[in-house]
Amino acid sequence: MAKRRKHKTQSSWQIILRAFIILFLLIIAFVALRYYRRQAIQSEQIRQEQLEREQAREKIIKQHKTFIKKIGPIAKEVDKSYDLLPSITIAQACLESDYGQSSLSQKYNNLFGVKGTNPNTSAVLTTKEYVKNKWLVVKARFQIYDSYEASIRAHAELFQKGTSWNNKQYRHVLAAKDYQKQAHALVQDGYATDPDYADKLINLIKQYNLDRFDN
Repeated sequence: MAKRRKHKTQSSWQIILRAFIILFLLIIAFVALRYYRRQAIQSEQIRQEQLEREQAREKIIKQHKTFIKKIGPIAKEVDKSYDLLPSITIAQACLESDYGQSSLSQKYNNLFGVKGTNPNTSAVLTTKEYVKNKWLVVKARFQIYDSYEASIRAHAELFQKGTSWNNKQYRHVLAAKDYQKQAHALVQDGYATDPDYADKLINLIKQYNLDRFDN
């Protein structure tokens, strides 16, 4: 009888042990399944975010190219009479009007942030200016144009005529014969206060191959 009880007890412990092992393995499998499911969800979320960023980037580039396609031929036609490189004009328009998305360019066709004085032909807007080594938000009066062509032509005439206090203000710009020299001449002649202005123009010209309009 004792042997039977002992054998029965051993069998019971074996059953309990097997049940425990099975339960343990099930818990491990469940935890692993939840972990891999969570990883799969996170991977999918990352993939979706990357896809959305890529789509947004492609949309922005498409908008940029559409704007360039619109003003490129205008700049090429206007600038040939003013000793200016269209690539520079286009890059300036892209940079200063945010590719035609700024309020100033959309409402008033002002692509270059040209200031105005006559209340009948100008509007007051908020802008940023680089003063004493820092950016400041200021209000200023800007010129209104009836078309992009009028804005580009006025921009070209500015370099030819110079300023009211110096008609030779932009002599280095007009003398430069490649876009890199002309970009740096804009800073040299005091057109822009942004110390990185020339590099920004050059990078834009390279990125969108704008020098094709110079030929």
